[in-house]
Amino acid sequence: MGRFSFKRRISTYRILHSTKTVAKCYGFFVLLNHKQLIKRNSMKAKYKGVLDLGEQLAIANGDVKEENGILHVTGTAKNQYEKNLLWDKIKEIGGESPTDIMANIEVADTSVFANHIVVKGETLGKISKKYYGISGKYNAIFEANTNILKNPDAIQIGQELVIPNL
Repeated sequence: MGRFSFKRRISTYRILHSTKTVAKCYGFFVLLNHKQLIKRNSMKAKYKGVLDLGEQLAIANGDVKEENGILHVTGTAKNQYEKNLLWDKIKEIGGESPTDIMANIEVADTSVFANHIVVKGETLGKISKKYYGISGKYNAIFEANTNILKNPDAIQIGQELVIPNL
């Protein structure tokens, strides 16, 4: 392991300290100058949390590219809640109005805010707090799910609930 790390450090040193270099990445050779390499790596590194979240959420048609110092991220979230999670992560990392990232995230299903699978210990109030920030909206979730719920106090583990747009 130490030997691999040492070789890796030498390669990084050579790439960062030469004006032009050929870098091998996944079998492709790319000619980059050291400033482009540093900037590209720092943009993806800075927004790694956003990229990881996109993978976790299984964002469809995802694409990430860097152009002129700006990271361009596109994809399609399953619902508005997942899109909001991505935007919250972007703002957490880049501030309220980041200028070094452009995100175009579409929503596949705009008819609902989210879908939720009930887990042990949850109530409609807790679910409402998670999605709306207030537990008092539990009745909206109940009304949207009267096809499977007969009582707002009797939800079952494993039930898939529709979280409606408000």
